[in-house]
Amino acid sequence: MTLPPANAPANPVTTRQHPRQPGHAMNHSKPQLATPLTAPVTWADPARGQAFATWLARTAERHGLAPASLRVASADASFRRYFRIDDLKGGSCIIMDAPPDKEDCQPFVKVARLMADAGLPAPRVLAWDEATGFMLLSDLGAQTMMDVIAPPPAVDAVAQASQAHHGLYLQAVDALVRWQLSSKPDVLPPYDDALLSRELALFPDWYVAQHRGFALSTDQQAVLGNAFNLIKESNLQSLNGAQVFVHRDYMARNLMAPTLVAARTSLPPEGAHFPRGGPSENILTMPHTAYGLGILDFQDAVYGPITYDIASLMRDAFLTWEEDFVLDITIRYWQKARTAGLPVGDDFGEFYRAVEWMGLQRHLKILGIFARLTLRDGKPKYLADTPRFIKYVRATAARYRSLGPLMVLLDEIEGNETRVGYTF
Repeated sequence: MTLPPANAPANPVTTRQHPRQPGHAMNHSKPQLATPLTAPVTWADPARGQAFATWLARTAERHGLAPASLRVASADASFRRYFRIDDLKGGSCIIMDAPPDKEDCQPFVKVARLMADAGLPAPRVLAWDEATGFMLLSDLGAQTMMDVIAPPPAVDAVAQASQAHHGLYLQAVDALVRWQLSSKPDVLPPYDDALLSRELALFPDWYVAQHRGFALSTDQQAVLGNAFNLIKESNLQSLNGAQVFVHRDYMARNLMAPTLVAARTSLPPEGAHFPRGGPSENILTMPHTAYGLGILDFQDAVYGPITYDIASLMRDAFLTWEEDFVLDITIRYWQKARTAGLPVGDDFGEFYRAVEWMGLQRHLKILGIFARLTLRDGKPKYLADTPRFIKYVRATAARYRSLGPLMVLLDEIEGNETRVGYTF
């Protein structure tokens, strides 16, 4: 749920690639279509449009909204759309349009409550008509962490790894530690072997076969199957199988930058509690509003490997950091998590290996997802970021001898010459 400013220019912002520079982040963000303040909300299905008008009239009266201010905020990779609407007190809210035959909002509502209970700034569900899929949410502002790193007017520029960016990532780390400390088993779906396998299958099914048009031989299928088994074994057994709440898409585009609006509107509902006690008491006692980064797109949260979200944050789908910056933030996360009593182990080398292997699963999955978004859903802009994930996969495979066959296979699929030099 990445929301552009309400008064942004109507023209889409496009990106172009630049050479990487030491110590810099490379922003290959997907194009965003910003909408002017007066952009009308249109409906392909008139019946759904009428249902929305009925719901909005009722909801506007109850929550003091100004229907005439309704405008498009954003759309995402799913079937959801988001609108922004002003209230009569000078603030604004977000409306989610999620057709119930295509989107199940129950997980979003459930995880929003878990976030609030953990004292984290996430959208509050103010009203929800489950039958129609219309939802009113608190507004966390219009500027993402990605916008701060690479502002819209210069979204195609190389962003420096400045102290300000470093501070944003440390805020993201603090919020992640708090989220993980609130974890409980049997609350969210398990990130188990079956789910990991379904996700990995997206790579051969959609990226290799459908996008690349590459038919795997029997031997190549065996190589890929063996690599998948090694990846899943690491994901599920590293760090003694440590598991926590997993956001599953924890990255700069899904974190809202600190604003006064966010601090004001993201307060948890009455009755929300804050985790207390244990070794975390000394380092995570900041008031709720101190966590200025708002958290979005958490509806797919699961209970799984503790390495997943830090891998997602530092190996971003749309932003590439040099490894020294990745290491710096990952070490700081590990130190904070270890001090807080989270099960990240006492050996950073072992932890970092687990993070890399967890990231590898995610990279292969996303290659499949981006191909599917293009071929099945008609959203080709995502494929522009696939070279980033190929580089991620190659970088990890090059470190570990057991992943050498996977790198050879990937080069065969991509039509590249394999160059191998293992670290481990």
